[in-house]
Amino acid sequence: MDQKNGSSFTGSFTGFILLGFSDRPQLERVLFVVLLIFYLLTLLGNTTIIALSRLDPHLHTPMYYFLSNLSFLDLCYTTSTVPQLLVHLRGADKSISFGGCVAQMFISLGLGGTECILLGVMAFDRYAAVCRPLHYMLIMHPRLCALMASASWFIGFANSSLQTVLVFLVPLCGRNKIHHFFCELPPLLKLACVDITGNESEIFFLGVIILLIPVALIMSSYIQIVRAVLRINSAAGRRKAFGTCGSHLTVVSLFYGMAIYAYLQPSNNHSQDQGKVVSLFYTIVTPMANPFIYTLWNKDVMGAITKVFLHRAAV
Repeated sequence: MDQKNGSSFTGSFTGFILLGFSDRPQLERVLFVVLLIFYLLTLLGNTTIIALSRLDPHLHTPMYYFLSNLSFLDLCYTTSTVPQLLVHLRGADKSISFGGCVAQMFISLGLGGTECILLGVMAFDRYAAVCRPLHYMLIMHPRLCALMASASWFIGFANSSLQTVLVFLVPLCGRNKIHHFFCELPPLLKLACVDITGNESEIFFLGVIILLIPVALIMSSYIQIVRAVLRINSAAGRRKAFGTCGSHLTVVSLFYGMAIYAYLQPSNNHSQDQGKVVSLFYTIVTPMANPFIYTLWNKDVMGAITKVFLHRAAV
């Protein structure tokens, strides 16, 4: 690929090479099978959650409205990276066009940022359900739910627009080999041929806003939830309340743990292989696990599966 020494992201670039796991061809064959299975399970699990939230009237509540949004997010997020990765794992051509790289980064960052905000919104929903049960439907009325979901999407993609512009303005000086399996922010910044301290500071600041502020809201919500639950005299009531929130807390821990590790520590603190493993986890494992976590821990979802699918199959 012909690049000039002074080329930048916006200059003479025509594409990138995603090196991925090309240095380990045997691992590529194993990963192809494993990721294909995980991707199919992701499609199945999240599509099931979306279908159940539409088909079962008992799930027409704010909690499942946000959960179906989360499932749709996970479907889109995984699909923005995994199909291309599967193609690259099976072939020698691991290139991606400049426009494709920009689009992939913009979409994946936007969906990831949206999920950060949406998980915070879901924590507020759980706070209202546990701490203000008598006023729950008044607080979480459909218009407010739609507004909060829309705001999550808007903030997520506004952040993605800004970060994508910041990254793709950095000069590359002809470098086009990305040591990763998709166009992600940290490995793209490593291609820069100039001092990127300012860029890293700006991106770190945006990451703090999009990651740590929702985490703070989630923690404050759950502090109030724990206090309210401990005031419940019935052991069965406490178990029910904790069970309602347990699945959300598990998903929050998985998602934020991996995202903070990937984006909020200095890039020289972990190796390229560690970055790839972490990225594999939150691009495929977490979206696959989310619907199963909610299904296994939630009697309402299990009941809806029995009623909607098994009863219809019997008829």
